This record gives sequence, structure tokens and C-alpha cells, in this order.
Amino acid sequence: MEKDLVEYIVKSLVDDPASVELTVIEGEKSTILELRVAPDDIGKVIGKHGRIAKAIRTVLQAATAKGGKHTVLEILD
Repeated sequence: MEKDLVEYIVKSLVDDPASVELTVIEGEKSTILELRVAPDDIGKVIGKHGRIAKAIRTVLQAATAKGGKHTVLEILD
């Protein structure tokens, strides 16, 4: 569910939605989402001073709060 949410948000932001790649790594207490986008789109996902990335992480935390598992979004170069 959280993968679909992040993927939808990111694909809406970037110019090349086909290059969006999201990998899920499940742990016992946490889930890590690794996000890769085209080099030209990295700025669109991070935003000025990281504001867009912070907003995506906030929405992700709100969506997964009931599950009890900690979810982390990592934006990879």
C-alpha cells in the first residue's frame, strides 16, 4: 500500500514517470523504500531545501501510522 502511494505521488511530480523505480526492503521493525528517478528529475522529487521530500515522508508516515511499523523513504542518486 505504501509503495503504491509513494509511486503515485512521485510519478505525478517527475517528467519521466517510466524511470521511477521503487524497491521495498522489509525488516522486522521497519520498512525501507528506496526510490530511484531519472537524473533530471531528482530535483523535482527533493524540492527546494528538501521540502517536497519532507512532505512525501510526512504523508507516508501518516499513511502507515496505524500499522505500527516504521517506514523510511530513501531517495537514491
